[in-house]
Amino acid sequence: MSNRISDVTEFLEQIAPLNYQENYDNSGLITGDPNWKISGVLTCLDTTLEVIQEAKIKGCNLIISHHPIIFRAIKKLDVQYYVDKVIIQAVKNDIAIYAIHTNLDNVLTNGVNETIANRLGLINYSILQVKNHPENVIGAGLLAESKEPLSCQDLLFLLKKNLLTGIIKYTKDLGRPINKLAICGGSGSFLIREAIKQGAEVLISSDFKYHDFFEANDQIVLMDVGHFESEQFTKDLLFNLISRNFPNFASHCTKINTNPIQYY
Repeated sequence: MSNRISDVTEFLEQIAPLNYQENYDNSGLITGDPNWKISGVLTCLDTTLEVIQEAKIKGCNLIISHHPIIFRAIKKLDVQYYVDKVIIQAVKNDIAIYAIHTNLDNVLTNGVNETIANRLGLINYSILQVKNHPENVIGAGLLAESKEPLSCQDLLFLLKKNLLTGIIKYTKDLGRPINKLAICGGSGSFLIREAIKQGAEVLISSDFKYHDFFEANDQIVLMDVGHFESEQFTKDLLFNLISRNFPNFASHCTKINTNPIQYY
């Protein structure tokens, strides 16, 4: 029996319901028809022109992306702008794009932050900043513990190795053992005070601005691993979830590195 796009989206929304997303977000089906039969699925962090081309080559008519390609209102399609180019190509080639963004950030099980914690070998997960929700407990960030105390240098080495990041910006080593860690994939500066309040020795996230680093205030170590680097394994999470639960079509994880940032 052929699966339709709605079968996959409804499955994903059981894990991360759309009403769990932040009010500024745009998760959900962005292009395409939920009644289309699926020829194949491609998972990615960002939907770029290269990812659209990859989907065409692999025969996929559904792209599952973490970041929404449309984030703000569009009043016209301008072929000079990359978002508009992607939308035009998706529509021309009958490719559906589905985004699962802050709703996936805000769940603990099978979420973005659990994926990071798993790669770091951490244990005893819980939500960092809890939001009470009628259906479940959701929230931003994750608290976890290390299996054994880590030094700052131990953790930096672990991050570079397991998150495949070449550059880490961080505040000074406080010389204390690290047992409790706060994690937030993507932009997490809004969680600095909560991480301190919850007794975390370190907050691992990205997109800290210059003045954000002062908020550490000798109470916590802030480690900025990069936005792409913190979320890059979300595409593997999505691929594993879909491929294990839908054997009737081919699932693929993108081979395209969509990180727009280069390092020197």
